[in-house]
Amino acid sequence: MSPSERIDQLIAELTDWRGKTFASIRKSILEADREIIEEWKWMGSPVWSHDGIIAVANAHKGKVKLTFSHGASLPDPDKLFNAGLEGNARRAIDFFEGDKINERALKNLVHAAVDYNQIKLKKKAPATRAKVHKSKKDMKL
Repeated sequence: MSPSERIDQLIAELTDWRGKTFASIRKSILEADREIIEEWKWMGSPVWSHDGIIAVANAHKGKVKLTFSHGASLPDPDKLFNAGLEGNARRAIDFFEGDKINERALKNLVHAAVDYNQIKLKKKAPATRAKVHKSKKDMKL
């Protein structure tokens, strides 16, 4: 079963408000960037990635939690983050029954996460290339 099929199954099994909320969150994430990949990690967690992990979601008894891997480094002008605010890297959004999802703000947060991942990749790339180049002195034997 593919990760997308597992996420479909998880949503179908959540027959209360959490299933609808989970489906809406997923829809917003996937609409935000066409290159996002759905994954299934950590023994049952939906994960969305593009050049690195963007976010992971979990359904809990009274909430749906969406955790952004590098949320502490992301701009959040709409103040979506309401959980995990004390962490050095991650930030989360806890959705409770009756909460309305701000799709525009969520998509903006996803865009910011993708941008963060891509900038992080670009910063790593020159360091790996530098190791490949040898000085003229090293080439002489």
